Amino acid sequence: MKKYISIIFVFGFLFLFQNCSSQSGMDSQTVSMLVNSQDFSFRAERATPTNYDVINVMNSMPNSTSTRILDLTGSNYSVDLRKDKLEVVLPYFGRVFNATYGNTDKNSYRFTSKDFTVNKSQNKKGNWIVSIKPNDVSNADEIIIEVFKNGKAFTSIRSNDRQPISYDGYITKNEEVKPQP
Repeated sequence: MKKYISIIFVFGFLFLFQNCSSQSGMDSQTVSMLVNSQDFSFRAERATPTNYDVINVMNSMPNSTSTRILDLTGSNYSVDLRKDKLEVVLPYFGRVFNATYGNTDKNSYRFTSKDFTVNKSQNKKGNWIVSIKPNDVSNADEIIIEVFKNGKAFTSIRSNDRQPISYDGYITKNEEVKPQP
């Protein structure tokens, strides 16, 4: 009898934990509406560099964890996609092959594009793949955002002058821009 009570208690705890963990995010209809409208923001929470030099430096620091994920919470790093404008403000950790000295904004992803193409598709699991190709920016070749049903997203940026990097985060509705008088 005691075994049955403990088994029921464990299943009850797991059921409660599963319900609490699934409440984060948004419903799939809202996610589909945001992606179809092509008017949403990706908010980065973590960066994952692929350069092993950066990973070795991070691991050699005192009191560091042996993870290659950098926490970006508390910062306002994002990809804002609107019908007429693409704004990207993301940090970069890795090797830049054509670095510019003195201006650190050129070494990260900070740009605004007005000439870009967006392709979106949905895979078998219901996740959205949004591919953005900015035509008037030299340091970003393609931005791929994979949006999951609950609003979480995974973004990777491919460039012709640096190693690729990826970001984890979530999507939100763009804030209304008020015209200036």
